[in-house]
Amino acid sequence: MMSLPFFGVFLALAATLMGQRMAALALWVLSVATMLVLFRLHVTDPLNIAL
Repeated sequence: MMSLPFFGVFLALAATLMGQRMAALALWVLSVATMLVLFRLHVTDPLNIAL
């Protein structure tokens, strides 16, 4: 799951190298949004701590 943002950033870099600026920006924004969603899922996950 966590690899999705990294693949998106890699594809954005590849799009940048090919001269596709709008595609690179779209992929970068999508990667950041994916990272924020994954962060929210991580932060709101309950901890099973037996004290």
